[in-house]
Amino acid sequence: MPLVTISLLKGKSPEYIKAVADGINSAVIETMGFPLDDRYQIIHQLDSDCLQLQERVDDRVMMHLVMRAGRSNKAKQAFYRQVVENLAANPGIPPANVLITITENHDIDWSFRDGVPQFVV
Repeated sequence: MPLVTISLLKGKSPEYIKAVADGINSAVIETMGFPLDDRYQIIHQLDSDCLQLQERVDDRVMMHLVMRAGRSNKAKQAFYRQVVENLAANPGIPPANVLITITENHDIDWSFRDGVPQFVV
């Protein structure tokens, strides 16, 4: 159940966007044990000059996951590998052009609805 913010280049087809979103979501579920129905993604499409990843100018994607603390380093490393494999396979983003960051927080830091922190009630 991480909240995943995905930034990619503007002008991509709906199929491309779905492939990126599905590839990331699949990796989250396969490597970090999140439930199948926990999908929270925000997708931003940006002009090339607003998505700078060092000197990479080809297709690229950056993602930031915010999630509850507790996943092991091995699970995170498996996630990184799975994401780049998924995105290389479909829609064809080179692994060197994928940036991933993870920020962890605590149970009290989440409210999914009604202004209630569901994990601490």
